[in-house]
Amino acid sequence: MFIVIKGRIISDTTGAYTMIPILLTPTGELGSLVDYFLFYNYRSLTWMRKVSRSVQMFLEYRVANKNEQDYVVLFRNFAQRLYTGTFDRENGLDPSWLCWKPRSYHDASHIITHLTDFYNWINEVHPETEKVNPRYAGSVYDQKMQESAYQFRRNRAFLGHTWAPHANPAATGRLICARRLPKQEEQQPPSFPEERFQELLEKGFRNGGRYDYRCILITLLLHGAGFRASEPFHLYIQDVMEHSIRPDRALVRIYHPSSGAAPPDWRDKLGRQRKGERVEYLAEMYGLAPRTELMDRRHAGWKSRIFEHKTAKYVEAYWFVPKFGELFKQIWSYYMIQVANVERHHPFAFINLYREPIGVMYTLTQYNRAHAVAVERIGLMVSKELGTTPHGHRHAYCRRLKNAGIDDFFVRRFMHHSSLESQKPYDQKFPHEIQAELDAAGLRIREKYGDAQVVPTLQLSDITLNG
Repeated sequence: MFIVIKGRIISDTTGAYTMIPILLTPTGELGSLVDYFLFYNYRSLTWMRKVSRSVQMFLEYRVANKNEQDYVVLFRNFAQRLYTGTFDRENGLDPSWLCWKPRSYHDASHIITHLTDFYNWINEVHPETEKVNPRYAGSVYDQKMQESAYQFRRNRAFLGHTWAPHANPAATGRLICARRLPKQEEQQPPSFPEERFQELLEKGFRNGGRYDYRCILITLLLHGAGFRASEPFHLYIQDVMEHSIRPDRALVRIYHPSSGAAPPDWRDKLGRQRKGERVEYLAEMYGLAPRTELMDRRHAGWKSRIFEHKTAKYVEAYWFVPKFGELFKQIWSYYMIQVANVERHHPFAFINLYREPIGVMYTLTQYNRAHAVAVERIGLMVSKELGTTPHGHRHAYCRRLKNAGIDDFFVRRFMHHSSLESQKPYDQKFPHEIQAELDAAGLRIREKYGDAQVVPTLQLSDITLNG
């Protein structure tokens, strides 16, 4: 009944358009959600997809429970079904045909937050919802969302913690409290095992006697310079240079996909160097949008970073250990030989080399698949918890910096974190490190007081077992 599709939104008489997810209902697109995404068009496509899913779920729930007129009950029950699912636990049936499985606390909280923000926005930009204007020109489902937003605002005091996860119900006297997650210690982010990294490069990315230089280069950027998995897919060939201070290693700069400075080889009709941003360069030279705005397999995300240069807007690779930078430079020269004779209609560095269509942008999905195959080829299991996914390399990089005793200020700079708080999880200890600390403390206390004062000398026969 409700599906999410990709759509082009043309909002004026120009040739420009915006690509966003569109939620289709039986009476057409949900216009209020389209307006919401256009209002926040600077947000990521990933965020838009998640919001679309949350709104879709609520509409499906409302249709399945159309006889429920009490909005407090409707909102409360919707929130509870996120946690419990919709199946009868005894017979496994779901008369509503929603067929939802129980969701994690984290996922359920995000869905509620998405809906809360959406309803608040509707109430801000459409004050007529206070009276639920029957003359509203939107579709039937737009009217339902307007009415839901109004009822949400009116009944929010009764919903309490269910729709405001960080509120204090004891202080406000609200009636409904959501489930709270048990508190737990911060855990060390799982990182790729350092002792297996060379094997991954030498054997994992080698198949049939041929090295996959492209995947080795991407992996070196993650493991040796700490980039996120999506960021190398914004790299242009012009962004890799010889380091002026350290000519034995590569200088790599990854620019912001839209506002980063255009490459220096951009020329006007008279041959003069043009200056501008990459969004302009891509549009004029290749008729492309930045990869953050593409709604297909070519899409690559970008997370807010601290840039090295105020106007050029790039993040630089800080190789640690330096040998990684030397290896990157060497393998980059091999890769450039492969790329030299391939026709490309884009500036991006990593391309299809062996499978059709040759020369098109290499995608994050393809790399994730190739990385998983390489990990399994050297006998490891692919698992986020084990650190053997691409993101585990970034964690390994930060862990390496910490183990080397590098000051937190420099770690933040090398990781391009926006604040020192972002790297706190990396200060946590692994279980074997915690146990080692306890063992060392045990030795110290024995040396200080002696075994007799510390360790009980009970025999098993001395202990009486009840029952």
